[in-house]
Amino acid sequence: MSKAKTGVKTLAQNRKARHDYHIEDVYEAGIALTGTEIKSVRAGRVQLKDSFARIHNGEVLLYNMHISPYEQGNRYNHEPERTRKLLLHRLEILKLNGLTREKGYSLVPLSLYLKGGWAKVELALVKGKKNYDKREDIKKRDAQREVERALRERQKV
Repeated sequence: MSKAKTGVKTLAQNRKARHDYHIEDVYEAGIALTGTEIKSVRAGRVQLKDSFARIHNGEVLLYNMHISPYEQGNRYNHEPERTRKLLLHRLEILKLNGLTREKGYSLVPLSLYLKGGWAKVELALVKGKKNYDKREDIKKRDAQREVERALRERQKV
């Protein structure tokens, strides 16, 4: 599950976000984790489903991201779904704050990965899709599959 770039290892992806939202813009953010959290993240015991970010008091906070407790963490273990701070540049936060105040825009994490030993979150500015948008995307994907299948059949002959 690693990306094509060297030194980048994808640990978790939010596939549902790409299905449910139109992705407007993507940002790379660091994430503030405790010792037992980073050990669980490196073990791949993280889930982004139903997680989202909000801007509060000039800070970007990530909610509902589940990081399983570290097995050898005993009493120093963390709470699995605690709120975590995302690390972005001040100008990026101000830009996102203005955009998320517009109707229909949200911040959703797309993936969590390790880059140079640091945990990073791919944070997207998204706008919700309607049901007919989702059906249209499925039709396009099926049509593309049919075209590829026909091309493969043609090449075999």
